[in-house]
Amino acid sequence: MHTTGHTPGRSAADTTGGAAIELVGLEKTFRTRDGDVLAVRGIDLTVDAGEVVAVLGPNGAGKTTTLDMVLGLTEPTGGTARVFGQRPREAVTAGRVAAVLQTGGLLRDLTVAETVRLVASTYAAPSPVDEVLERAGIAHLGARLVSKCSGGEQQRLRFALALLPDPDLLVLDEPTAGMDVTARREFWDAMHAEAAAGRTVVFATHYLSEADTFADRIVVIGAGRVLADGTTAEIRSRVAGRAVSVDAPADPAARERLVAVARSLPGVAAAEVTGGRLHVTGTDSDAVARALLVDHGAHGLEVVAGSLDDAFATLTRPETRPENRTTSDETEQTR
Repeated sequence: MHTTGHTPGRSAADTTGGAAIELVGLEKTFRTRDGDVLAVRGIDLTVDAGEVVAVLGPNGAGKTTTLDMVLGLTEPTGGTARVFGQRPREAVTAGRVAAVLQTGGLLRDLTVAETVRLVASTYAAPSPVDEVLERAGIAHLGARLVSKCSGGEQQRLRFALALLPDPDLLVLDEPTAGMDVTARREFWDAMHAEAAAGRTVVFATHYLSEADTFADRIVVIGAGRVLADGTTAEIRSRVAGRAVSVDAPADPAARERLVAVARSLPGVAAAEVTGGRLHVTGTDSDAVARALLVDHGAHGLEVVAGSLDDAFATLTRPETRPENRTTSDETEQTR
């Protein structure tokens, strides 16, 4: 994928400093046959101009609904959403916001270039068609029918369309869905160029490696709430901690006793035996290592930093969500 070194048409003062997105007490309720479903439960979130933010969460977490409200595609039932100080639809109409969504918006019987020219005609001052095709890495596909494009190529076409209004904010919902490894790498190379030019980028993804390598900041959403917000390193250290592993005893009974001991230690999130070793993750690896080595005679100690995958799994387990942790804490206090 090639880029042209494009510089956004708006001044640096317009694209840096201040809040690009400001969500305060944001809620969204959907009515179904079985009753109301609260998909977003009071999200407070600020994204500063120029940030690159990844939004993570399991299916049904509320992340897509939240992004839909940022884009003005649906209205909140509670709280407020502001984009560059405006209502989301106003910011979109002004050309300050564009999106790359998973589906929709493409006419199968048009060529790639015809699609971009058609959408460009709806803007007062769009970026040049040839330029956005080049920046999206699909200039060579201009004459191809959309129906003949792969899923990944159609995603890059949506990216080209998102660049037409020269937006200050790009919102991407699973932008690399349908792309192979090479296409994903090329897509993120292009996004790095857009971010370097001063754009704010907010993206939802199921690929944790994308969040780990591309985002300045990660927001984890679960059950309609913000579960964690910080850099990858901050989330790893606060939630995943460091992982401690020792040789597991060969005797089954001794092995089970050691697992039970590990799980009972303060701050331990998980303890399991795989590949002949006991693996323990928790918030205080020093205390875990000392207990296993000194108090229980374990051997073969290794300590490694927890991964983003570990942190994500810990944060999104039902028992670790805020509403469930509160119940647990209250129970402890009444004992």
